[in-house]
Amino acid sequence: MNTSWRSASLVATAAAVLALTTACGQDGAPAAGSQNVGATAAANGLGGSGAGAGTGVGAQTGTAAGNGYGADGRQGSAAEPAGRLAVTGDTKLGKVLTDGSGMTLYRFDQDNAEPPGSTCNGDCAKTWPPVPAADVTAGAGVDKDMLGEVTRADGSKQLTVGGWPAYRYVKDTKAGQTNGQGVGGKWYALAADGKKASAASLPGLSVRRTGLGDIVVDKNGMTVYRFLKDKAWPKSVSACTGACLEKWPAVAPVPASDTEGVRKKGLMGFTRPDGVKQMTVNCWPIYTFSGDKAPGDTNGQGIGGTWYAVSPDGKPVGAPKQ
Repeated sequence: MNTSWRSASLVATAAAVLALTTACGQDGAPAAGSQNVGATAAANGLGGSGAGAGTGVGAQTGTAAGNGYGADGRQGSAAEPAGRLAVTGDTKLGKVLTDGSGMTLYRFDQDNAEPPGSTCNGDCAKTWPPVPAADVTAGAGVDKDMLGEVTRADGSKQLTVGGWPAYRYVKDTKAGQTNGQGVGGKWYALAADGKKASAASLPGLSVRRTGLGDIVVDKNGMTVYRFLKDKAWPKSVSACTGACLEKWPAVAPVPASDTEGVRKKGLMGFTRPDGVKQMTVNCWPIYTFSGDKAPGDTNGQGIGGTWYAVSPDGKPVGAPKQ
């Protein structure tokens, strides 16, 4: 009799756990009602890499896979107070806003700044815990007038920075990590003024020294790639179309005068058959990779044996000799 009761109890417990871990969906109702909170917020408030495939297109995994929020089913813990905000230097992103524990704060492109409103609810908010508006103070480099709050759909108060609701990311487990940068093409580290954190502006194309050697990067510092199936002579032709172009966005044309360290010969733009205008280096079409999430990433290197970073003279870095 006792054994039967224990078995039934275990079955009921397992069913409850399963119901919790298989929840899905997102509430999309934007919140409204913001006010400036100055140095302290209101007291009643509550924050991949690419993998190659045989096609040479590359399938993105890791931070932007699974449930679409970048956590692959992981659930975040209850949000903790942000404490004293600070500005932290990051070698890739410049000056990033962090909480009192040094954890990076993020913003979501689908939110609104004017009027402020959060659209990240449900499972989204488990992956990207909203930062509570309570117990927040402005540390060095943070303007208290940039801090505010917004009422979420559940009635809780969320911190805003420059009007943008602030979040943490569950895959950041240590101070200074920025694993949420660029997830889904919609999540970005916050700067102290509420804008997206970014390094000092770069020319349209320039050269960065990396573990691969000197490679070309775009205006955002993102690695530029070549596709070995493309053609440069007698005219530039891209073999990357359709789904390939979604994984490997074409770099838009930039004036030769807006480049630095890149070979000028064959540095020009052309119009693809699909109407997209694309830049070339030494007449070879160039691309970025959706699997690169931050400046300095080279996750596209060698994918499918056909994609390689570009050297300043337009050659594919590390590609096998043909």
